[in-house]
Amino acid sequence: MTHIEVRSRVGPDGLLKLAIPVGMPDANREVRITVELLEPTARQPLLAADDWKRSVREMAGSISDPTFKRQEQGET
Repeated sequence: MTHIEVRSRVGPDGLLKLAIPVGMPDANREVRITVELLEPTARQPLLAADDWKRSVREMAGSISDPTFKRQEQGET
């Protein structure tokens, strides 16, 4: 069997759920699974409130497709 590397994320419940297709020729065989925690990736910093508001204002009206139409929003 070949080496398979899969990256996955542990769920908020602390469980790691895997479904890895290895192929029918390897059905009913034992495997070894090693879990290695990865270093967290750097997240982009959150925008300050003023920067967020500015970006929303800049985005408003930015759709240039004349066929774009806002869908019905339903009743509240």
